[in-house]
Amino acid sequence: MQLHKVPRSENGIWVRVLEDQDGPPDSGGFKTGEMVLFYHVDGMYSYCKDRAGQLVHLRAWAEVEVVGADT
Repeated sequence: MQLHKVPRSENGIWVRVLEDQDGPPDSGGFKTGEMVLFYHVDGMYSYCKDRAGQLVHLRAWAEVEVVGADT
């Protein structure tokens, strides 16, 4: 499923990246299998946090798999 189709969640939803992706300019990329806590899409990119709690921006059209909600 593309990231922009994942429902928004105030507490975030964990998703697994299904293909290597570049982030926005001057940011790191994402590798297949990485997990991020998705909150919402903001234009071409998303507002997410990685496992370390750092803000990251995955492409809105990235292929992901929903893993579950943050508890």
